[in-house]
Amino acid sequence: MHKGVALSASLMCFDWLNAGAQLRILEEEGVDYLHFDIIDGKFVPDFTMGTSIIDVFRANTTLPSDYHLMVDEPGRLGNTFGVKPGEIYTIHQECCHDLHRELVTLRKRGVKAGVALSPATPLEVLEYVIHNVDVVMLMMVDPGYKGQPLVPQVLSKVEKLRRWLKELKLDVRISVDGHVNPSTIPEVVAAGADILVLGSTGLFRRDVPLARALAEIREAIDKGIAQRERAAA
Repeated sequence: MHKGVALSASLMCFDWLNAGAQLRILEEEGVDYLHFDIIDGKFVPDFTMGTSIIDVFRANTTLPSDYHLMVDEPGRLGNTFGVKPGEIYTIHQECCHDLHRELVTLRKRGVKAGVALSPATPLEVLEYVIHNVDVVMLMMVDPGYKGQPLVPQVLSKVEKLRRWLKELKLDVRISVDGHVNPSTIPEVVAAGADILVLGSTGLFRRDVPLARALAEIREAIDKGIAQRERAAA
């Protein structure tokens, strides 16, 4: 964690031919989570990874897992992924017939229950479940594919969520996913983001090695924290 902001590295964006070496670097550099995107081809038109791949990584790292399920009715998967207490397990509001039930079930399992919202989904859908949530993930791109452009309206959404949580006096963390990189990080951190999901535009870049990319990300976090502190002064 860097100045209260956690870093979650997206497995979907790894260089698969060098995955083991990249995983070691992420551990050495102090990344906080390994982020698993699970896609069933229904909510979004793509597929990613199942337990056969995820279990190999889980068995070969000490990094906690950060699950992001882009699947219809995620409750049907039950204990498929063997999530450990304290890990993050995020489901989409748009995919759940009974969101409250799903969140309560997750918390009973001891995990940090997360709700993800696509860019066009308003915060108001969380009004009656927010007390059962540990993490709110705000998608800064339409979910499904890596490398998409930022939906700029989400920045004000982050700020609005932070104000709302403060009014409610809730200890809920704000995660952002999609186009999170040194150019966007200062703004989202200043707005109130606590967890950065890092993918192809921020961490797994072709122009710089992982260690250098992480250094640039931390520099961007510093700028965002400074902006946040100036705004609060």
